[in-house]
Amino acid sequence: MEIAERQEALERIHRAVQQCTRCPLHLGRTNAVPGAGPVTAEIMFIGEAPGFHEDQQGIPFVGAAGKLLNQMLEKANISREQIYITNVIKCRPPGNRDPRPDEVEACRPYLQQQIEIIDPKIIVTLGRYSMARAFPNEKISRIHGQPRRIEGRIYFPMYHPAAALHQPSLRPVVAEDFLKLRAVLDGEIDVPDYDAPPDAEQLSLF
Repeated sequence: MEIAERQEALERIHRAVQQCTRCPLHLGRTNAVPGAGPVTAEIMFIGEAPGFHEDQQGIPFVGAAGKLLNQMLEKANISREQIYITNVIKCRPPGNRDPRPDEVEACRPYLQQQIEIIDPKIIVTLGRYSMARAFPNEKISRIHGQPRRIEGRIYFPMYHPAAALHQPSLRPVVAEDFLKLRAVLDGEIDVPDYDAPPDAEQLSLF
């Protein structure tokens, strides 16, 4: 597809998300949060779910975690205007609780379509719910900062910025992972293929 066609397709998904009633989360939302960024983005960040500020504005990562994300991007010399950013689920769960399996599945087609249209070179998974789709049965504490190539695309697991807010000791770890992302972009790191653990579930890429 041409860029204009891809942009139109992405906007259709955004509108569908804003009108979505596939799960009960739509009953309590102020705004659905489809995603933000250019359709030509080479990097796609996938978080877990919108929080209070995101629900109010309809834009992903605009609260405290978003501000920390912006700081980390700036240190890594990556412009937020050049990335596409979204979440596994598109509506805020009550009280910012963890996403439930049925909610993840309800939003899954939207995320799949976003990935197909944008076709990023790198997908950065932020947090364990995002990580789990690409790296089943893995622990984020073990594989964060270790990019792997899956079906020709690079997947880069990272801690969610909110984790660094709750545990300040993680902040330098997250900062180091962002610098490693910069190195991957610059071709300074050879990214190996992912060897799933023997007991891993069948790989399910979003």
